[in-house]
Amino acid sequence: MSGPPNQQATVFDKLTPTQQVLAGFVLSLANLTVILDLTIANVSVPHISGNLGITPSQGTWVISSYAVAEAICVPLTGWLTMRFGAVKIFCLSMFGFGLCSLMCGLSFNLSMLILFRIGQGICGAPLMPISQALLMRIFPPEKRAAAMTSWTMTVLVGPALGPILGGYISDTWSWHWIFFINVPIAAACVFAAMAILPPVETPILKRRVDRVGLALLVFWIGCLQIMLDTGREHDWFADPMIVALAIGAAVGFVVFVIWELTDDHPIVDLRIFRHRGFTSTVITLSLCFGAYFASIVIIPQWMQLSLGYSATQAGIATAMTAMAALVTSMLIARHLQKFDPRIIMCIGVAWLGLMALWRANYWSSESAFWVLALPQFIQGFGMPLFMVPLTMLSLGSVDPDETASAAGLQNFMRTMSVAISTSVVLTMWEGSQRVSQTDLAGKLNTDQTLRAMEQAGYTLEQSRRAIGQMVGQQAMSLSMNHIFVIAAAILFFCAILVWMAPRPKAPAGPGGAH
Repeated sequence: MSGPPNQQATVFDKLTPTQQVLAGFVLSLANLTVILDLTIANVSVPHISGNLGITPSQGTWVISSYAVAEAICVPLTGWLTMRFGAVKIFCLSMFGFGLCSLMCGLSFNLSMLILFRIGQGICGAPLMPISQALLMRIFPPEKRAAAMTSWTMTVLVGPALGPILGGYISDTWSWHWIFFINVPIAAACVFAAMAILPPVETPILKRRVDRVGLALLVFWIGCLQIMLDTGREHDWFADPMIVALAIGAAVGFVVFVIWELTDDHPIVDLRIFRHRGFTSTVITLSLCFGAYFASIVIIPQWMQLSLGYSATQAGIATAMTAMAALVTSMLIARHLQKFDPRIIMCIGVAWLGLMALWRANYWSSESAFWVLALPQFIQGFGMPLFMVPLTMLSLGSVDPDETASAAGLQNFMRTMSVAISTSVVLTMWEGSQRVSQTDLAGKLNTDQTLRAMEQAGYTLEQSRRAIGQMVGQQAMSLSMNHIFVIAAAILFFCAILVWMAPRPKAPAGPGGAH
């Protein structure tokens, strides 16, 4: 709830300029750590799978379990903040995140690892909207654009840095350390927050939690995610279990929407979607981030499984995006107020679409490292162009007292897009590989190829194995191209969708702190 006007007018004075900067750094670092864990395990899936004796397909649960748990728990942030205070929840969540990270690193089987990855997601979920809301509370309106830029950069840089850190750590030490490194960071953030942030603690209001809404949310998201993750192993809708999960997800979603629209204190305030600016920007954010994250998931696996690159090399290629994004973000922070943000967003999203087309047309199984890394680097220049103004525009489109709910819903939609896109893109990738492999095998003159390889000194078994490997590599590359063509189409659609948002009249207010 919003405080009295006189209280609101002086909230920015409760911290000195130095304390504001330190607080901004701590909040951004906490968010970076949470975002980083969305992708740090991506390049490590082959390492984890080999160490735990599971298939790479099962290993992807390490990615999706974290994202799903996070998405489910993000909507609880508003109630937790009102009931206990934003600063207290921030400290408790960061402590829990560090503890679950420690247990992930100590895991000795898949079940234990997934259990504590879910714990990571539950504890990490409030950190994203709370850090965002506290930044809005700490900084006055004239400094808010720069503060939000630093926060938004963690959303951009985190997914890009995750693979390179995960790859280097997995190759140099072991996959366990991708989780252990979170522990000292979490401890430092908790200590700093307890020292700096108590003066800006948010008002406490006792309000019931929407238990029915929460149960429905867990039900339909759980059904949807299990369906997406296991469907490819069960021949999709030929399996009655998948059909039942699909029906459960659809019915659960409809009942959830009806309940949330009629409840006095919904766990997810869907009424915020009445703001056209918020609706269009959040849909754009979800689609764009899903398309962007899809590449972060499959590129490292393709480079390792098909091209023979190490996890470190795959991580470096993926992380090239972050390097260029850092440069562009500084310019955006300075000049955002001078231009219509819709123009900047349109350019940024179209830029990403062009990069997807570039990769679809020029990447192949024979591509050199820098052929793979260059479009990743150039893509980075466009990332802040859509993320920074889009985040500001979405929060600026709602009423001040709705900013906290809007921030939570925004993060929920973005996180759900990550979880869904991970499952969907891996399913599409595998399906496209099978189709491409069948087509290539049908076009290949096997007898002629075998004779040529026999003359070159290969045995029959060696020749068949080499042909199979060659066909598999080409099929994997072709399926990558198909994925990027689809991603490009989605991104170009989003470049048009951003114009559905009205031009903002004013920056987002500090209501996110309430």
